[in-house]
Amino acid sequence: MKLVLLTIGLLALAFAGIAIKIWSKKDGEFAGTCASQSPFLNQDGQACGMCGKLPSEQDCKKDSITE
Repeated sequence: MKLVLLTIGLLALAFAGIAIKIWSKKDGEFAGTCASQSPFLNQDGQACGMCGKLPSEQDCKKDSITE
């Protein structure tokens, strides 16, 4: 029972931390949300699969894409 309560407490703490981070960020956006831009995942320097951002670029191109 202690393990279950500890697990629930740690999960609640994690969710609270994420919620605080989202709340404190402008417009609730995280910087660098293109997962394919991680140097561990993208060792070839390819563009982002979602927005086309290159690793050398700073801002995500998602806002400039029109559907």
